[in-house]
Amino acid sequence: MGVTQAKTVKDVESEAVATANPAGMDGGTEPAGARELASLTPMMRQYLETKALNPDALLFFRLGDFYELFFEDAVKASELLQITLTARSKSGDRIPMCGVPYHSARRYIGRLIEQGLKVAICDQMEAPGNGPGIVRREVTRIITPGMVLDDEVLEPRASNFLAAVHWGERGFGAALLEASTGEFFTVEAPSAQELVEALARVEPRELLVPEGLTGAPEVGFLTARLSRVPAVAGMDKAAFEPARATAYLRAHFAVASLEAFGLADAPLATGAAGAALRYLKDTQKTSAAHVDRLSRMERAGHMLMDESSRANLEVLKTLRDGARKGSLLGVLDRTATCMGARKLARWLAAPLCALPEIHARLDAVEELSQRSVWREELTTLLKEVADLERLCGRLSLGAGNARDLRALGVSLALLPKLSSALSRCTAPLLQSLAGPLGALPELAELLLRAVVDEPPLVIKEGGLIRQGFHAELDEIVALSTSGKDKLLEIETRERKRTGIASLKVRYNKVFGYYLEVTRSNLELVPKDYIRKQTTVGAERFITPELKEFEEKVLTAEERRCALELRLFEELRAQVVAAAPRIRSAAEAVATCDALLSFARCSAEYGYTRPVVDDSELFSLTGGRHPVVERVLAAGDAFVPNDVRLDPSDAQLLVITGPNMAGKSTVMRQVALTVLMAQAGCFVPARAAHIGLCDRIFTRVGAADNLARGQSTFMVEMTETSHILHHATRRSLVILDEIGRGTSTFDGLSIAWAVAEHLHDKIGARTLFATHYHELVDLAREKPRVKNLCVAVKEQGGKVLFLRKLVPGGANRSYGIEVARLAGLPQEVVGRARDILQNLESGELDDAGRPRVAVRRSAKTPAGQLGLFAGPAPVVPAVPAAHLKVLETLRDTAVDITTPLEALNLLARLQKELK
Repeated sequence: MGVTQAKTVKDVESEAVATANPAGMDGGTEPAGARELASLTPMMRQYLETKALNPDALLFFRLGDFYELFFEDAVKASELLQITLTARSKSGDRIPMCGVPYHSARRYIGRLIEQGLKVAICDQMEAPGNGPGIVRREVTRIITPGMVLDDEVLEPRASNFLAAVHWGERGFGAALLEASTGEFFTVEAPSAQELVEALARVEPRELLVPEGLTGAPEVGFLTARLSRVPAVAGMDKAAFEPARATAYLRAHFAVASLEAFGLADAPLATGAAGAALRYLKDTQKTSAAHVDRLSRMERAGHMLMDESSRANLEVLKTLRDGARKGSLLGVLDRTATCMGARKLARWLAAPLCALPEIHARLDAVEELSQRSVWREELTTLLKEVADLERLCGRLSLGAGNARDLRALGVSLALLPKLSSALSRCTAPLLQSLAGPLGALPELAELLLRAVVDEPPLVIKEGGLIRQGFHAELDEIVALSTSGKDKLLEIETRERKRTGIASLKVRYNKVFGYYLEVTRSNLELVPKDYIRKQTTVGAERFITPELKEFEEKVLTAEERRCALELRLFEELRAQVVAAAPRIRSAAEAVATCDALLSFARCSAEYGYTRPVVDDSELFSLTGGRHPVVERVLAAGDAFVPNDVRLDPSDAQLLVITGPNMAGKSTVMRQVALTVLMAQAGCFVPARAAHIGLCDRIFTRVGAADNLARGQSTFMVEMTETSHILHHATRRSLVILDEIGRGTSTFDGLSIAWAVAEHLHDKIGARTLFATHYHELVDLAREKPRVKNLCVAVKEQGGKVLFLRKLVPGGANRSYGIEVARLAGLPQEVVGRARDILQNLESGELDDAGRPRVAVRRSAKTPAGQLGLFAGPAPVVPAVPAAHLKVLETLRDTAVDITTPLEALNLLARLQKELK
C-alpha cells in the first residue's frame, strides 16, 4: 500500500471512531456524518466502536479461527510480527488488515509485549448464528508489559512487576504489583534517586503514572536510571487521589482501615496502590481475588544498593550481555522451582539488615548444608511442585484452564510430604514452613478426583471432568459415547439394505450427521432418503432415523459441554476461595527452595558460615570471588586473600598494583561476601566476620551516558558525588580508579580529596584501588589508612601476577607489560619502553619538556627530532648483553625478592656479562 492510501485509511478510521465516540476519545477529531458511518459494514462498525474504547492498544478482533487487526493496527503489527499485510475491500475502500490464528496468538502477543505495546483481546461472546445480527464481541482482557499472565510469555524464573508511581511535594510514592502472583508492595521515598533504588530491586516492566504525565521529567529520570527500560502507561489522575484510592483499597481488602498495611501516613503510596489495583482489575476484567495482601517495603529492613552498584557487582546479570550466567545469581541459583528462583533473586537484590532474620536464614542453611540426604529428599519433592503462585493467579483472574487445575491438584498433593520432611528439622525457620504446607489436603483431593489426568487445552469443548465425579455428567457422557455404536449399527444396516458397500455415516458442524453416497451408486439410493447436499464426487442424504439420533446426540454433547464448564467454574471458585492459603503455601515452598539452594552451594563450593553482628569490623580470611572461582579453567586455582577493615585502625585501604593483577577482583569479592552474608548465605572464605552493613556503593569501570550529555568522567564524578552524599559510617564503599578520566594532576587531586573526605568526615569502610602511587602517602598522614598492593614477580624479563595482597604500596603499574600481553606490535611495545625510560628519568630538553629518546634505524634521517621536539641526543652504543642485564635489574621487584633469589639473580647476571 502506498503512503497516500494509508493516510486515507487512517482518516476513515478516525472519522468512524469519532462518530462512534462523540466525546472525543480519538483526541479531538471532528465527528463524521451518518453517511460515512453507514458506508461501513456492521462488523467494521463494531470493530471501530471497540477500538474507540481502547485507543492505545492493538486490538486483536476475533473473527472465526483468527484474530484480525485493521487500519493502523494492522500496519504496525505486520511490520513488528513480520506477517503479511493484506486488505479488506468494501465499496472501493481498501482497509489494511492482517491476522494470526487464535490457537497460536499467544506467541505473537508475547512479541508485541516485548516491544512495550498493549494488546486488547476482543473475543466472540456467543456462537455464530445464535441470533439475528452480528456476533456479540467484547474485550475480555488487555495485556500490557506489566499485566502478563500467560506462562508462554512470562519468564518462569523472573518476576514481572508493574510499578505505579505518584509524586508530590512530600516526595514519591510507588506500588509494586505482580499480576501473575498477586504480590503487592508499597514504598515511599523522599527523592527520585531513592525511589530508583527501590524499583531497581524488582526491575519493573511497566510504569503507571497519572494521565498526561507520561512525558514528565520525573518519569524520564526513573526510566533512564533503570537497567531495563520499562514501558510507560497513563491512567486517570483521579485514580491516584489518596482519598479515592483509600476507599478502593478498603473495599477490595474488606477492611475498615489501611493502618495494618502501613499506609496510615503514606498518601502518595496509597494513591499509587489504588491506581495499580484498579489497573489490574480494569485490564483483566476480574475481581483480582488473588491479591489478598499488601505490605509496605521498609527501607530500613534491607541493605540498599543503587542500580550502578548492583550492575557493577553483576549481582543479577552480567554487564557484558545481561545474562544470568556469569552473575552471582547464576552461581547461587540451584533452585528446583520457579518460585524459589524468583525468591532467591529478590533476596540477592535486597539483602537483610535485621540480625535476627539473617541469623534465622544462616541457621537453616547450616542445618541443610550438613545433611546431604535431606537435601536430596527435599529437592526430589520440590522438582514435582508446579508454579503455585502463577497457577493460582491465572485461575483467580479467569485466564486458567483445566490443565492448571490438574497441575495445582498434583502439586498440592505433594505438600504434606514436604511438610513432614521439614518438621524433622531443628532450625526454627525451616520448622515454621511446615504449617502452611499442610493446610490444603481437601482441595488437593478434590482437584485430583475431579479433573482427568490429561485435560484438553480448551475448556468449552468438554472432556476435562473425570468419570465418577458427577453422576448426571456420567449419564450424559454414556449417551454421547454409546452414540458411536449406534452410528456404526446404522451404517452397517444401510449398507446391507441398499447394497452400497462404500456408504458412510459422516458428520460436520454445518449439516450435522448424514449418509454419503458416491455418484456411481446413486441409482441404488432408496426413495426414503432425503437429499441434503451435492458435492463434487458424492451426494449427502438424511433419514428420519438419523435426524432423530442427531438431535439426541447433539443435545447430549451440548449438555455435556455446558455441565463440564459449570463444574470447571465451581472448581475454580474453590481455588479462588483458597487463594490466601495457596499463596501462603507457595511462599513456604519458595523460601524452602531458596534456602536449599544456598545450602547446596555452601556444601558443594566449600563456603563457610560468616559471623554477622552489630560491630563495624570486616575480616575475611582466605576470601574468594564466588563467580570467578567457578569459571576458572580446569587446573587453575583461585588465589585466596585476607582483607581486614576496621574503623579503629584500618578504615580505608589503598590498594595499588599493576593492571591485570586482580585489584578489582579482590574488591568485588569483598562486596559480594557482605551481600551474600546478609542475604543469609554462607560465604567463599575460610573465615569471615562481617559487621552489619547498611549500604554497598561501588564506583567501578568507565562508562559514558551520551544520551544525557555525560562524558565518561562526568559519569564517574556523578556516581562519586552520590556516594559522598549518601554513604554512612555503616556503609561499604568500593572505589576503583577515581580521577582517571581527566589529566593526571586533576585526577590525583580529586582522588586524594575523596579519600580524605571518606576518612575524615564519613568514616565508611572503604577499599580504594588506584594507579596514583602518590596516594600511598595518605597512610603517613591519616591514622586509619593502610596500604596494600597486589604482588607480582619478574622473572626472565616477564611479569608474573601472583594475585596476592601484601602490605605496602606498589611503585609501578606494569602497563607496558599488559600491553605486550594484549598483543600490541613488538615495535610499539619497545618504543613505549624507550619513552617511559626518559619520562621516568626526568631528563628535560632545551625547552624544559621531557626528553624522549629516538630509536635509530637505517631509515632514520640524521637530525630527526624526538616526540617532544629538540635535537636527538647522541646515544653511545651499548652491548646487547649489557642492555639485557640492565633491563632485568630495572624490572626486578626488590621489595618482594628473597635473599636467596637475589643471590641467584646476581650470579646469573654476572655470568651473562662475562
